[in-house]
Amino acid sequence: MLKNLAVGSNTRIYDQVNLYKCKIGKDSKVDAFVYIEEGVVIGDRVKIRAFTFIPTGVVIEDDVFIGPHVTFTNDKYPRIDREWKLLKTTIKKGSSIGAGSVILPVRIGKNSLIGAGSVVTKDIPDNVLAVGNPAKIIRKLKSEPHE
Repeated sequence: MLKNLAVGSNTRIYDQVNLYKCKIGKDSKVDAFVYIEEGVVIGDRVKIRAFTFIPTGVVIEDDVFIGPHVTFTNDKYPRIDREWKLLKTTIKKGSSIGAGSVILPVRIGKNSLIGAGSVVTKDIPDNVLAVGNPAKIIRKLKSEPHE
């Protein structure tokens, strides 16, 4: 289902997606079985693989890769019987998130790589590789040549 969606030129959106009041930039790709909630902003040249969930409060900048089965959250302490506070997540330009990762409300730095299956509970700086549960930085990465 596509409702009140802003999509840039040359962006491909495949079948069986739920996109509500979000913005997706140009030259991006959203695979099947992706769910993106209201207010999410996705930049240009972003690839989102199948079975990914992106809730309200997430901003994904340009040139980001999101692997399959990635789940973002917007509440660190979810409960049905209390007032809810929206927490925000930002994925900076050039970052990649490996398959099956869980991303709590954090900032993932520019050009950083999150290994498959990681659980990111704290902010990740620019240009690093982080893996595990909870995700830990295991090494620095070289900056991208176009920077």
